Amino acid sequence: MSVTTRPDLVSLPGYKPGRSIPGAIKLASNEVPGGPLPSVLSAIADAAAQANRYPDSGAWTLVNRLSEKLGVPADRIAVGCGSVSLCQQLVQSLCEPGDEVLFAWRSFEAYPITTQVANARVVTAPLDASHTHDLGALLAAVTPRTKVLYVCNPNNPTGTVLHREALREFLSKVPPHVLVVLDEAYFEFVTDPEVPDGMEFAREFPNVAVLRTFSKAYGLAGLRVGYAVAPEDVVVALRKVFTPFSVNAVAQAAAVASLDAEDELLARCTEITAERDRVRAALVELGYEIPETQANFVWFPLGERTVEFAEFMLDRKLVVRPFAGEGARVTIGTPSENDTFLDAARAFRDA
Repeated sequence: MSVTTRPDLVSLPGYKPGRSIPGAIKLASNEVPGGPLPSVLSAIADAAAQANRYPDSGAWTLVNRLSEKLGVPADRIAVGCGSVSLCQQLVQSLCEPGDEVLFAWRSFEAYPITTQVANARVVTAPLDASHTHDLGALLAAVTPRTKVLYVCNPNNPTGTVLHREALREFLSKVPPHVLVVLDEAYFEFVTDPEVPDGMEFAREFPNVAVLRTFSKAYGLAGLRVGYAVAPEDVVVALRKVFTPFSVNAVAQAAAVASLDAEDELLARCTEITAERDRVRAALVELGYEIPETQANFVWFPLGERTVEFAEFMLDRKLVVRPFAGEGARVTIGTPSENDTFLDAARAFRDA
């Protein structure tokens, strides 16, 4: 008898990270252009010198710093190897085979992958005509088997957002057996005052969790650390399915140091959001349909021209993130990188 693997994995799409090509400008992975601050690099070096020792598996120093920052008990915070690992832990800890995980589509590419890996069933609701979550469609898709409902705000890859009152009304209508997960990976780039801080809903509703990451605004994508704020019983379950020591000591130290340098890091976000608004305005002036975005990227709903657009950019040493047949996501880079991209976007329009 030969070893067999799960037959359902044959149909599982692999996660497709943004491509890295030597000599090209990478605008495909929503990374920030600036590296870690000097104080963070120092913390990384100090932690690396202790690499012969296991990390704190519970990441308690980081958990306690987050508890102070967010004003929530440490018992409501779980740290993971990037927020994507927490997505999988949520499904593993809440869903039995046949239970449903619901989200808008298109949204974060990892949702269907982590759902299927954890033996749950993917259910999606389409975005509306403005490329934003259709909250009515999401509510209509909830069933007794729905256990997890992701709301990505700002949404990846469209950058669109839900406003406070619409989201509050939606949450008030979601049945209590459903955990609503507000995925706020791009929260630090939000400048619209009508977009809520998900923490206010995590305090108000007993079935709301919030996901955030140090990969984006904090510039630690290469170290992989994120966190969830959730009901205490959910956090207990998350810690039970957590892979021991998966958040390494260097990542923990870098995250704590980044929190200590938060004002300086968030000032860089202000520069990025100013560039975002400049780039979008220039693209709209060129005639592109670009949804309003509150993230560090812009979305081109190009449909069947998506692959053509990505290849055109690649010929000009610009790497963007295409979703074939739907659209392309382009990360905001440095001002000079953005100018190079805008020149290429003009050339594609005129081609």
